[in-house]
Amino acid sequence: MKKLKLIIAREFLNKVRNRTFIIMTFLSPILLIGMVALISFITKSSIEKTRQVDYIDASGIFQNADFEDSKMLNFNKLDSIDLAYAKGISKESESYGLLYIPNVQNIDSLANQIQFFSKESPSLIFTENLEKRLNKKLSALKIQELNLDAEEIKKSQINTDVQLHNFEGQESSKFINEIKLVLGSAAGYFIMLFIMVYGAMVMRSVIEEKTSRIIEVIVSSVKPFQLLMGKVLGTAAAGILQFIVWGVLITLVYLILLPIMGIQTGQYIQQEQMDVIMETAQSSKFELLLYELSQLPIALTVISFFLFFIGGYLLYSSIYAAIGAAVDSESDSQQFMLPIILPLMLGIYIGFAVVINDPHGPIATTFSMIPFTSPIVMMMRIPLGAPIWQVIVSLALLFLTFVGIIWLAAKIYKVGILMYGKKPSYKELYKWLKY
Repeated sequence: MKKLKLIIAREFLNKVRNRTFIIMTFLSPILLIGMVALISFITKSSIEKTRQVDYIDASGIFQNADFEDSKMLNFNKLDSIDLAYAKGISKESESYGLLYIPNVQNIDSLANQIQFFSKESPSLIFTENLEKRLNKKLSALKIQELNLDAEEIKKSQINTDVQLHNFEGQESSKFINEIKLVLGSAAGYFIMLFIMVYGAMVMRSVIEEKTSRIIEVIVSSVKPFQLLMGKVLGTAAAGILQFIVWGVLITLVYLILLPIMGIQTGQYIQQEQMDVIMETAQSSKFELLLYELSQLPIALTVISFFLFFIGGYLLYSSIYAAIGAAVDSESDSQQFMLPIILPLMLGIYIGFAVVINDPHGPIATTFSMIPFTSPIVMMMRIPLGAPIWQVIVSLALLFLTFVGIIWLAAKIYKVGILMYGKKPSYKELYKWLKY
């Protein structure tokens, strides 16, 4: 045990004292926040950009008020000009394009014959805004044509608001499931990210010591199994420390530095979304939402996240270490990477494609029990109400599988760390397991 502690401390200190590790620990949050600020700036520039649109109304149906300027669009009417000449004017000017409304009096036919000419393909948002403006006018004209009362039609429109309750009669919010999905998805994705980044770090560490022959000196003093466990646990400690520092720095930068710089990353919510948020906040639904947030299994989610986080990392990093011992360079390890990455990708796919739609169905339940996918899939299910017994069984299977995998990995590790100049195959690795 004493030697294991020394190896863990050695691996941890080697990682945290590394210049690249220190630089990236403090630089990564700044880069991340900078990327968010850049995206916000680009979004703001795109949203606030005003485009001029020339238009010809040969039908005479539209009025100037129908093409009133907005924040995004300025309209310029071209009178007494044929289409070919107008296209030339718009093409040579700074206009975004030319809207042509042909001389068709039938509203149904006109709706399918309006054209827009531009130098480049217009954006989807621009097209939707333009069509929304045209549809509003043509719909009003169609109502008049059918001798319908617009006010009566407006009054006849019903927006259904289904009230959600459980079988005990307790009301629930419509937004709470979305919050649960975001919480579970973030937890599962974070676990996958940690496994891939720091598992690969364990593999690189083994390869470096193997190629420098330092490993030959180390194994003369400690057992390969102790060395394997020390690397896995030491790297995990360094990774957890780095993520804690990132969390603290990102929080400080987001809450303190960005407001000082006048950067607001959340100010570009669409007006429709803002209206829904304000309407919810001003109604009794907001109190219901707060109540349901307080009823979320936060304690279970946090504890489960920590356990699945540790279990998933230990399981995969032991495999990474075995691969590092089996090869002589990182490029040689690529042939063994696919079996590691596939279960992680499958877990993410199951989470987003199945858990979202059927969190307690047979597929989601099965993959939340399989140790190679359970850290991701089960973490997505827990906020949605996964039974406690399933969480316990999943954790038990995960750690039992880790014990088995670390035992197999140690066999490969014991032989592989002293093998040089030979690229092992899967058949060769199977032979090592028998030693």
